[in-house]
Amino acid sequence: MNAADSPRQRARQLPDLDTLDVQSLKALVLAKQAELDSHTTEIENLKLLILKLKRMHFGPRSEQYDRDIQQLELRLEDLEASQAAAAPPPIVPATVVLKQEAPRKPARRPLPADLPRETETIAPEHQACPDCGGTLRHLGEDVSETLEYVPARFKVIRTVRPKLSCAGCSQIVQAPAPSRPIDRGLAGPGLLAHVLVAKYADHLPLYRQSEIYGREGVELDRSTLADWVGGASRTLQPLVDALKKYVLGAEKLHGDDVPVPVLEPGNGKTKTGRLWTYVRDDRPAGSEAAAAVWFAYSQDRKGEHPAGHLQNYSGILQADGYAGFNKLYDTGRIVEAACWAHARRKFHDLYQAHRSPIAQEALERIGQLYGIEQEIRGRSPAERREARQARSRPLLEAMHVWLKATLGKLSQKSDVAVAIRYTLERWAALLRFCEDGRIEMDNNAAERALRAVALGRKNYLFAGSDAGGERAAAIYSLLGSAKLNGIDPEAYLSLVLRRIADHPINRIANLLPWNLFPASPPATEAA
Repeated sequence: MNAADSPRQRARQLPDLDTLDVQSLKALVLAKQAELDSHTTEIENLKLLILKLKRMHFGPRSEQYDRDIQQLELRLEDLEASQAAAAPPPIVPATVVLKQEAPRKPARRPLPADLPRETETIAPEHQACPDCGGTLRHLGEDVSETLEYVPARFKVIRTVRPKLSCAGCSQIVQAPAPSRPIDRGLAGPGLLAHVLVAKYADHLPLYRQSEIYGREGVELDRSTLADWVGGASRTLQPLVDALKKYVLGAEKLHGDDVPVPVLEPGNGKTKTGRLWTYVRDDRPAGSEAAAAVWFAYSQDRKGEHPAGHLQNYSGILQADGYAGFNKLYDTGRIVEAACWAHARRKFHDLYQAHRSPIAQEALERIGQLYGIEQEIRGRSPAERREARQARSRPLLEAMHVWLKATLGKLSQKSDVAVAIRYTLERWAALLRFCEDGRIEMDNNAAERALRAVALGRKNYLFAGSDAGGERAAAIYSLLGSAKLNGIDPEAYLSLVLRRIADHPINRIANLLPWNLFPASPPATEAA
């Protein structure tokens, strides 16, 4: 314990209680209570932060995990807001001298230099010295900054096209009307992009958007917004097709799927549709090709859907153990690469539930492999293969021997045996990343692409129909690809919708995110 925190030291900080009157004693008690309340709030805040960090670091990547983290975030916000809104501690009479510690606050970061700034100069009221009337001269200035928010605003663009008539032949001359993203549509490209991003990236259903716009004085019915979403999706479809072609032209794909609730027509109930994702991202293997993602929607999870999506694809597919992919591997066109994150998750769940020493050892062995991957991320495929052969393969061979020996000592119905069999049954596919430097150790690239969908499902029903699911898949594809390349999705869609109506269809690929915004790609994301 710090000497400053000892009971004797704290006692010396108090005034002589025998010399205080009743009012001073009351003030002292109230001040100490306020200090105690502040410390209690801070302790609870820190406990929640610790719990949040533990779950972020050790928790399983699942929807329950996301919900827990969001609840902790909300609780932390309430605590911090309550602390800020609390009344200041009572003023203690001069006869009471207290030494109070200033509350610890996070370090204030400087405001971004690229934000627009408005200067407000507050000059003294006096033109001359208020004491002697002498002339005032400039001595210096104090400058402080506050961060302000200006809400988005609507504006109306009036397009005027003068008509001119020839005095000689009465020929009428007029400039052609500019193209619109939606024929005869009221919405401009910026507003359409905002509606799409709010619905699919920020998870605001259209009825909520309608309410927000109404507060700003613009009445836009939900049905009108729905018409815009449908019209914009139709306009953007050729670009989505070009994106699909680019993604499926990769040598290696990450594939995954997620269930999504869809309204069942006729009876008002919901059914479970499926959203499939295919990610092209070779940046961890040193590639400079742009990363991209293509989504597809289906009414169920039958294997015929990925078979249709990948009917013309040849290359490597990194995915989980979904049996629907097996027919694709049987053709010989597609090589299976399994996911170590899925294998690890089974042991992690066992360790969390039972503190199984076998699960703990499995996690430690897999962790060593991930440590090697972290070191070689971004290197060329040849360098990665060489490092894996020299360092990862011996660890994998030792792990294989240990798994088989451990399995023989367990009841075949135990949960640990199930986790080990899951790993051993996919061993050849799990080992494939050692043989090919293009392959990742896991399928996290696809799982990251599906996080936005998981967030949207919590805010509203995913789709009102199968057609709505297909529209969502198309927009998710464009937004997700923009994000993968470090591009603001709303700025991207706004520019695309401004140009696409007049853009040659045979050069539609020029409107893909990395072609419209050819900036440096973002840093490679950890798998």
